[in-house]
Amino acid sequence: MRSFRDKLLALTARLGADRHTALIALALLIGLLAGAANILFRSTMELVREVIFMGGSRLLRIDAGGVHRALLPLLPMAGALLLIPLSLLFPGEVNGYTFSRFLEIVNLRGGILRVRNIFLKTLGPALTIGSGGSAGVEGPIAIIGGTVGSAIGRLFRVSENRMKLLIAAGSSGAIAAGFNAPIAGIMFATEIVLQGNYELSSFAAIVISSGIATFVSRGYYGSVPSFSVPQYDLRSAAEIPLYLLLGILMGLLAVLYIRLFHRIREEFEALRLHPQLKPVLGAFMVGTAGIFLPQVMGNGYEFIEDALSGRILVPVIVLLVFFKVLATAVTLGSGGAGGVFAPALFIGAMAGGSFGWVVHTLFPGSTASPGAYATVGIGSFLAAATHAPLTGIFLLFEMTGNYKIIIPLLFTSVIGTLVAGRLYPDSIDTVELTRKGIRIRGGREASLMGKIKVRDTARGDVLQVREETLLRDLIPLMVEREQFYVPVTDAEGYMTGIVSLEDVKPVLFDDAVKNVVTAGQIATEQVLTLSPEDTLNTALDRFAFKDIEEIPVVEGEGRRQRVTAMLRRRDILAAYNRKIVTEP
Repeated sequence: MRSFRDKLLALTARLGADRHTALIALALLIGLLAGAANILFRSTMELVREVIFMGGSRLLRIDAGGVHRALLPLLPMAGALLLIPLSLLFPGEVNGYTFSRFLEIVNLRGGILRVRNIFLKTLGPALTIGSGGSAGVEGPIAIIGGTVGSAIGRLFRVSENRMKLLIAAGSSGAIAAGFNAPIAGIMFATEIVLQGNYELSSFAAIVISSGIATFVSRGYYGSVPSFSVPQYDLRSAAEIPLYLLLGILMGLLAVLYIRLFHRIREEFEALRLHPQLKPVLGAFMVGTAGIFLPQVMGNGYEFIEDALSGRILVPVIVLLVFFKVLATAVTLGSGGAGGVFAPALFIGAMAGGSFGWVVHTLFPGSTASPGAYATVGIGSFLAAATHAPLTGIFLLFEMTGNYKIIIPLLFTSVIGTLVAGRLYPDSIDTVELTRKGIRIRGGREASLMGKIKVRDTARGDVLQVREETLLRDLIPLMVEREQFYVPVTDAEGYMTGIVSLEDVKPVLFDDAVKNVVTAGQIATEQVLTLSPEDTLNTALDRFAFKDIEEIPVVEGEGRRQRVTAMLRRRDILAAYNRKIVTEP
């Protein structure tokens, strides 16, 4: 009996389907499966929440208040303890924020994802979030959808590029279904999963998967927006500068969030405690904070809606901004399972609401209520933290159904992303990759270049001349050695400048000048340099900054630099070609 794969291939062949039609058929299948996977994921998380968090609260009488609230940390600790068997069975695949690794696999390592990810990324985050841990669902559900795409790609033996696209289509469908936001799912796949590296001809697969998955989800859950909020509007043009200021503040807060998130993760990694007990410690810390601020536990969606409607007291909403940042960093940094989208939405809502309260107090007649700023804060903070403005904009629009707030949202999201990118070039998803020398936004090429050091590529046999060398002696040496950028050194051998062929061209045929002018007199003193430990990515940036063909490689600092080699543009291309042949 022929397999399902063979039957589908035969059917497309009979229909005369070209590769684009086959891709659309696969996208339809992936969208259906991603929508079903979302239902499974959410049902599992709701079950865990009902059993552990709600059932535990009733059993321990935590809802009764008083001294019973001191038992609240036991609930997230129970979820962390239940993670231990999974972590022992599948080491390295359960704990922490694993979305960065997913991006690396998709963009650089062929996109082969194990099918068991569907099980692990369903149960692990459900245990963490359902028991009260501060994390979100977007990372796990995107990996689940991507795994569906990878499984379909392997089943039909597609190429590596096509595999990458099918994974993006799966993630798009899963995010769209999870947030009831098809356009945001598309933007998530293109801006975050593919890091902007995609072709318009392949865009249809992502769109179709997102639409089908949303259709499946709405058929099961309905089409009601995630947040029910008043229809806020822009009161006057005078509010625009305030929203621009909000965008700047969101960018600054996003940088703080990213830095603190990874700093706490490093602290937990360095902590001398058994790895399996670190999530339990993190759960205890979050549960302790939850005794006083229960809003920081779980994904916090119900409290986001309170902030959007202006139902949270101002002192509390300010505290929630910082404690949610800490709670999320501790949950995921210690080894809890989950994502960062829901916490980012929460932080943005609370930070925007706090800002809105300040400006509405100062300018009550010309500004909207704090809820409007909280609404805008959701999208702008998410955009700044992920460096994905379109994802933040469309996700907020689709989750609230509020189109009137789109203009200030556009301003704040773009400004927030620009500020965050200027202060810290990595998003929350790419910090770990950058620390490993991987530039994922540039795709596989940039990653390969990041693995090659300048010292392994540059020429060591370098022509150098002293400052007092006459041009009549220098020019023949440049031609003979085919080195058209020559470092100039002092008596001790330290570089004082560089002479290029462009510098000597005007006097090539003027013997009177060549006989009296020295290399030191015409040398350029401000020289771009590289160190032997720099990568070829850094070298390319230097070449692009100043349109030159050779850069000296030096050791030392300031005015005491010795030239050890010269790197040419063509050396970089040759090194890349060698690497791409040998790299698996």
